[in-house]
This record gives sequence, C-alpha cells and structure tokens, in this order.
Amino acid sequence: MSATAAAVSATTAACQAVALTDWRNLLAVIWDFLSLSLFSLGGGNTLLNEYHHMAVEQYCWLSSRQFADIYAIAEASPGPSSMIVGLLGMGAAVKEGALWALLSGLVAEISILLPSTVLMVVAALSWNRMRNSPWRVAFERGLGPITLGILFSVGLKILRISDHDTPAYAVSLVVCVLMLRTKISPLWFMAVAGLMGALGLVNR
Repeated sequence: MSATAAAVSATTAACQAVALTDWRNLLAVIWDFLSLSLFSLGGGNTLLNEYHHMAVEQYCWLSSRQFADIYAIAEASPGPSSMIVGLLGMGAAVKEGALWALLSGLVAEISILLPSTVLMVVAALSWNRMRNSPWRVAFERGLGPITLGILFSVGLKILRISDHDTPAYAVSLVVCVLMLRTKISPLWFMAVAGLMGALGLVNR
C-alpha cells in the first residue's frame, strides 16, 4: 500500500459519522445550512464543494462515491439543484431509521432554502427602484464572473469524485464539448451515459 493510500485509509478509519439524533449535532448542522444559504450565488450547485466537505470530511456521513451518487440522483430528478441538500440530510440520518431520515432531509432542505428565499423576496421588492443606479449595474456585472468561477470549480470537483478511469473522463470531455457546441438536450447525454454505465462500458 502506498503512503497516500495508507493516509487515506487512516483518515477514513478515524472519521466517525456524526449522529443527528443528538440535538446539539442537529442544531449545528441546521446552522451550517442556514449560513450557507446566503452564499448560494448562481444556484444550489455553487455550494457543492462545501456540501462535499461537510458530508464527507466534516460530518463523515457519506463516502465520496456515495456523494457522487446522490448528486447524480438530484440532478436527474425534476426540481431545483438544491434538492441534493434534502438527500444529504436523509443520507446522514438513514441509519437512525426512515422517519428520522425524512425529518433530517426536510429540515436540511428548509434550512438551505429559507434564508436565501427571504433575502431574494426583500431584494426583489426594492431592486427595481435602483434600476438606474450605477451600483446595481456594477453589482450585476461583478456577480457574473464570480458565479462562473464557482461553477467551474464545482465541475472539477465532480470530475475528481466521479471519474476514476479513462473512459469516464472521455465521456465527460465529449459531453462538455457537445454541450458547448450543439443544442442537444442534456437529457440525451444523461440517457446515453446511464446506458453506458448499465452495460459496464464506464466504471467508477
């Protein structure tokens, strides 16, 4: 075993999952999601790096592979990208039983949506009053590059935790090029990639 593999194994062994049946732990997790909600610039996916850190490294609920699977389920399902938070909450508490998992998933989803929703409602009520203000124009132009940079970082994170062999990286590269160059629906890419995985042509 290499030194790197040994270090990863030691870290995994030392990582103990935080139980949400302890109300202090549950409140700490709720506070984390409430705080993150205010930084979800560009949508829920911009927080994916922090979700991974919390679920895999900080609270030790999931492995990186399980996190990637949950992300895939959230993206394939109808609804907003923030659905992943509810799934993470369920995954964190599933060992405590189905009812506790549902409660944790619901609490996590409310925590990530509530502050940003309230903030957007307040902003929407007053944003039009500033339509001629140079501050509004500067703010909107400044957020564009920031959001794109965060999304690029998120894409790299997904590649690292999902693609572990050459065919998988090749599929990701081809899909990326086709998404940029064509108007093919992403649903086709998801269907073809899912079929390739089912046939064993792509492994993780």
